[in-house]
Amino acid sequence: MAVSKQDRRNKIRKRVRKAITGTASRPRLSVFRSNKEIYAQIIDDVEGKTLAAASSRDKGVSVEGNKSEQAKLVGKALAEKALKAGVETISFDRGGYLYHGRVKSLAEGAREGGLKF
Repeated sequence: MAVSKQDRRNKIRKRVRKAITGTASRPRLSVFRSNKEIYAQIIDDVEGKTLAAASSRDKGVSVEGNKSEQAKLVGKALAEKALKAGVETISFDRGGYLYHGRVKSLAEGAREGGLKF
């Protein structure tokens, strides 16, 4: 039986999440990518709290440019919010997506914004 893209991504996502957990000293940067938008959160899994979040739907992110450029802006915006919240180092959770395209652009934007992976 053929496995759908969603099932494949969820299987990878569970495998990645076994190894990566967010703590107060090193929270997890979680990425969700839809067809139109991209969303990112910095999460402390021990407390169960989101410390910072950004998406391509926020007002600070311009509508101009392609989706990869928007993802880079989301990464920079998230890094800015995270630094205000006192977070400098994170562990990156790609959410079952390949580290390529928009996910990679978001990570590069977060690094440029000052986050350490």
